[in-house]
Parts: sequence; structure tokens; C-alpha cells
Amino acid sequence: MTGGVLTSGEVAQLCKADFTYTEVGFTRDGTMPKGYNVLRRSLELGSGSERFDQAAQVLLGWDMHRRVGLRVRTSNEQVVPGAVAVIRLGVGILSIAAPVRVVYVIDEPHRAGFAYGTLPGHPECGEEAFIVELQDRGAVKFSITAFSRPSSLLARTGGPITRATQSWITGRYLRAV
Repeated sequence: MTGGVLTSGEVAQLCKADFTYTEVGFTRDGTMPKGYNVLRRSLELGSGSERFDQAAQVLLGWDMHRRVGLRVRTSNEQVVPGAVAVIRLGVGILSIAAPVRVVYVIDEPHRAGFAYGTLPGHPECGEEAFIVELQDRGAVKFSITAFSRPSSLLARTGGPITRATQSWITGRYLRAV
């Protein structure tokens, strides 16, 4: 497991920070705002309530991020509304920190997941939702929906490379759950 717990000072700073976008919560109903790159991907993970429970646990314990090799420092061991995290990609001085705050959590008998939004210091601005669903026919489906645009100079100059990296990470997220 990589990452750890944020200090109380870090938590306080991230909790009072404004989101870096105004369309907070738009991933909940799937309406994507104009002016952002939109990403929608899904994968069938298997079937049955046991598989659903396993996927929900991986998702809501921040383990999806860790399984793809990201370092995750969080305010809470489990995803809860308002939790904050700093997700880090890369190593040493070549790493990129991505602060986020949980916008909403879904905890229903056949749906589980959450969305987080970007905070100051994140290379992108926008929101990403991760939802696992036990469908009527028993299939377990994992969906990722995101809207984002570059907010840092590095992300803006990265252009297609930045979008390709997001797509690559999304594919890894799908397989990690």
C-alpha cells in the first residue's frame, strides 16, 4: 500500500480550498458541462453480489488508485463525503500531486461509488466519478465519467499527451477494480 494519512494541517487547508471549477456535482446525472474534455468508460467486472461487494470495497477504500501504482494520502481510510486526498503520479521530483475532495458518495444496495473534484494544485480542473453497479441481470458494471481541462502550465503544454495519460490511467482504474 502506498500513500498514508494527510496531516491535520493539510486536511484543514484542503477542506477550506475552493474547487477549481464551478460545475460541482455534474457527474451525478451525467450532464457534462461545455468547455471540458469528457471521458466515459465502463467495463463489466463479472457477476453476482459477492463480486459487487468486492468491487465496492476496492473502490471505497481508495485501493483502486493504489492498485494502479499511485500514491494516495487521504483524510479518511474510506471514501466519505468531503474527504480529501492528494494523489501522486510519478517518482521524486518528476511526480505530480493532484489534490481532490470527494463531492458525493453513492451507497445503495446495488450501486456504490463516488466523485471527486479538483482542488488548487491539481494539474487539471474538473470532476471524476467512479460507480460500480449490480445490474438486474446480475452483471457488475464499473463506470468512470469525467470532465476536465488543463489548469496548470504543464497540463496545458502537454495537450494530447495529457489526455492520453488520463485515458491510460482510466483503463488501469477499470482493470484494478
